[in-house]
Amino acid sequence: MMELVAVDPPETAIFEPVARIYGEPLEALPQDLYIPPDALEIMLDAFEGPLDLLLYLIRKANVDILDIPMAPLTRQYLDYVESMRASNLELAAEYLVMAAMLIEIKSRMLLPRPKHGEGDEAADPRAELVRRLMEYEQMKLAGQRLNELPQAEREFFWVETLVEKSLLVRLPEVSIDEIKEAWMAVVRQAALKRHHKIGREELSVREHMGIILRELQARGGFIRLESLFDAAMGVPGLVVHFLAMLELAREKLVEITQTEAFAPIYLRVNQGGTEPGQADA
Repeated sequence: MMELVAVDPPETAIFEPVARIYGEPLEALPQDLYIPPDALEIMLDAFEGPLDLLLYLIRKANVDILDIPMAPLTRQYLDYVESMRASNLELAAEYLVMAAMLIEIKSRMLLPRPKHGEGDEAADPRAELVRRLMEYEQMKLAGQRLNELPQAEREFFWVETLVEKSLLVRLPEVSIDEIKEAWMAVVRQAALKRHHKIGREELSVREHMGIILRELQARGGFIRLESLFDAAMGVPGLVVHFLAMLELAREKLVEITQTEAFAPIYLRVNQGGTEPGQADA
């Protein structure tokens, strides 16, 4: 027979403290140290409610949710509730309500099911529970899909940049295409009111230039391009009037501007331009 003999540790053995507080070794735990009962509690499975637990047990057993075996399901559910009651009675309260419902359904399935009418099938006691479980599963899957979407501060972060605002307002330049579109709109309006008259008419571009300048002076030197043309002039008069406007712009007597991109086009007198008499010379 082998005999065990206790041997004192050698004096050279290294002392291992049970803990360190502020760097100082602690040889033994204090006698008055209080450790809460739930300090070392480990939760293996976390459920959001009774329906979540039932759905977990059904999927774990790999059974059809439309044909739930109530006996094993109720037994597994009660085992889990008993383990919860041992640690946290307040948390298990809502689970006890579902346990009572499962026991009631199990009891009703053992009793004969009355039929409401001839040929009608008896109502299944599990129908209401199945409906609630299916609705809960749909909501849970929808919540999981929403959680998989990118979220700020989790998958990406917002970036803020400082943009300095300029005090100088830069007006957009009027392109030839925009003048063309405005002109075609005037021609389309004139085509709706044209008269079929045949005759010879001599029109002067210089005369129309003077008409435009007088119109601008009468309106404060600023006018919208479309209002400068009158459909009653007819197509020949509109063409000459348009050429007169372009000639005034070429001689820098007027300016063609707009306040912003795709905005209405305006005509205004160029304050730094020459007088009409000087242009004729």
